[in-house]
Formats: sequence, structure tokens, C-alpha cells
Amino acid sequence: MIKTGSSSKIAGNVKKLRQKKGVSQDRLSRLADLSINTIINVELGISPNPTIDTLLKIAKALGVSVDDLIK
Repeated sequence: MIKTGSSSKIAGNVKKLRQKKGVSQDRLSRLADLSINTIINVELGISPNPTIDTLLKIAKALGVSVDDLIK
């Protein structure tokens, strides 16, 4: 698991980048091969420490680096 000190930072970054790309949560879940609940939980900060695998899938689906999600 990645510990960044702030799950809300990851949550905010994922949501911001997803919206910037004009992608719905449902579309992102399909692009990243993750459940819609996983995407929602990450964006809401309910998943405080998403796994590196989850972050890699989201980053790839959004065309960004994992660093962009956690910084």
C-alpha cells in the first residue's frame, strides 16, 4: 500500500483529473478494469490507502503517472 499522508489528496487528484479528461466514474472503472465502487471509494477518500495496482490502473486509464495521482 502507498502511504501519502493524505487520502483526500489522492481522492481530489483522481476526481480532478477524471473530470478534466471528461470521463465519468463508470467509464473510468471500465477503462481501468476496476469496479465502479472502487473508483467511487477512491474519489471519496473511503479507501484511505489504495493499492499500487489500483493506482497504476487508474493512472493508465487517465493517461497520467501515479505521481500525478499522489502529489
